[in-house]
Amino acid sequence: MKQRVLWPAAVVAMLALAGCGSATGNEPPSGAASGKLVVWDWKSSDKTATAYVEKAKADFAKKHPGVTVEFVAQPFDQYYTLLGAAIQAGKGPDVMLFNGGGQIRDRVDALVPLDQYLSPDKERLAGWDAFTKDGKVFAAPVTLQGHPIYFNKDLYKKAGLDPQKPATTWSAFTADCAAITKATKATCFSLGNKEGAGIQFFLSALGSGIFSPQEYDDWIAGKRDWNSPHVKQLFQLWKDVETGGLNSKGGNSTTMFTDAFGIFQSGKATNIIGLMSDIGHWKDFNEFLGPENVGVMKSPVIAEGAVPSLPFDGGIGYAVAKWTKDPALAADLVRSLTSTEALTAFYTDAGAVVSDTTVKAAEPAVTSLVADLKTGKPALHVALSSKTIELMGRLSQQILDGSVTVDAALKQLGESDRS
Repeated sequence: MKQRVLWPAAVVAMLALAGCGSATGNEPPSGAASGKLVVWDWKSSDKTATAYVEKAKADFAKKHPGVTVEFVAQPFDQYYTLLGAAIQAGKGPDVMLFNGGGQIRDRVDALVPLDQYLSPDKERLAGWDAFTKDGKVFAAPVTLQGHPIYFNKDLYKKAGLDPQKPATTWSAFTADCAAITKATKATCFSLGNKEGAGIQFFLSALGSGIFSPQEYDDWIAGKRDWNSPHVKQLFQLWKDVETGGLNSKGGNSTTMFTDAFGIFQSGKATNIIGLMSDIGHWKDFNEFLGPENVGVMKSPVIAEGAVPSLPFDGGIGYAVAKWTKDPALAADLVRSLTSTEALTAFYTDAGAVVSDTTVKAAEPAVTSLVADLKTGKPALHVALSSKTIELMGRLSQQILDGSVTVDAALKQLGESDRS
């Protein structure tokens, strides 16, 4: 029996706003099109995204001068709730922003496959896999999201270590951390796991240092054995790093965004597993530590046979709603939102590592990241469903506080992943 759904007034207002926004008629994407397209995201209100949005709108306006584009920026902590209500109602924005991975794959029934519209951009842009399900593309990548280990070169120098030669094995890495802590009192890692996000970063950043290349590829392909020795080793390492005093204090009560990043930026931690997008990344760290002191490394080798790589995927990308009146027109707006000129502005102002492979970077940390993209593999946590990721976040907190064992947590995660 169907039940009546009661939505908050904010949701109703947003649906009403979006409902009057779709382009009118079924015009092809030409200069004769008219009407309005509504975009939902959580980025367009950021000052660092202003030039990006303006460049994209200008590019679209050249092709469709009769179409108005309206951006409606939503608060990120409510974004997927509001979007879920729109999907339930079958109406809302024409174009919407998604994180890559489970967040979009769980909602593809409400989206238009974009392969026929975006094929000219396939070679220029990277990160498509994070927005693909069953061989179909449902969004165009704007940024690349990855989880490198950033380190403070100045702390290495104070401990008499060479920051140009970071450790390549786990034993050497922890030995360096011990030396730096003794010399500076800085902890090895800055950890923020209040949102349960710390385990995602940890899994993806260090997984390639434990899994064999075949195990890694199997995980991404959905052939995951949560009881395998290497999966247990990875989650046990999550626990051991905490009990061994390598993390900053109070990880479960510290927000990743932005308290954990603040610990690293203040020099109180040597390393942090950060991002490649437009927060918690090289540009933020440059402002506090100086570009000359921001280092980037891949996972050290933790288990024999592992081949460490940079974990990365498409970060955020724009999709087209199934209810839009003119999918081709909306898809053309997505193409403008991923144009080279727009993405260059996003890189310049926000510091995001963008999906456009023709955008050149000069900063040392970014140059290192871009070089590692050639051998990089998709991030392990992005292959999981949003339901399993949410469960993993809760269990990661319980592993750290001792209220659940690693074996019990992996049993629950395996059951969730199979359901």
